[in-house]
Amino acid sequence: MTKSGIIEELTGKALPDVALPATDGTEVSLAQLSGITVVYAYPRTSPPNEPPIEGWDQIPGARGCTPQSKGFAEHFDSILEVGAARVFGLSTQDTGYQKEVVERLALPFPILSDEQLALAGKLGLPRFEAGGMTLLTRITLVIENGVIRKV
Repeated sequence: MTKSGIIEELTGKALPDVALPATDGTEVSLAQLSGITVVYAYPRTSPPNEPPIEGWDQIPGARGCTPQSKGFAEHFDSILEVGAARVFGLSTQDTGYQKEVVERLALPFPILSDEQLALAGKLGLPRFEAGGMTLLTRITLVIENGVIRKV
């Protein structure tokens, strides 16, 4: 599907009521949150001191997840100042690994784990396969009261 097709398909869509584990120890259902929530999905961050998946650099849009997370952290206060109530990262990596990422990158927000693809499957988020894993395509959602307002 094209980028414009994905945007059109997701914009205005209600979030399914799926609880995802967060790195702060809570479970979060994006469908149940009031106000504006910004969620950025990314494929994965490589473990520290380990090389990326073989061929990772040849996958368009795959490289850059750590800088993406750092960028959201840098702009976190500004995002809140313009009206967002919260920010979350989202990947298919498990919560244990994501906790390491939050600590290592000093992220001021939690990351949600969709390891079982419960949200991605029900919502139709774009995905791809690499290194034997199903990973999310990089995408940012602006959600208001459980409905995607902007992609």
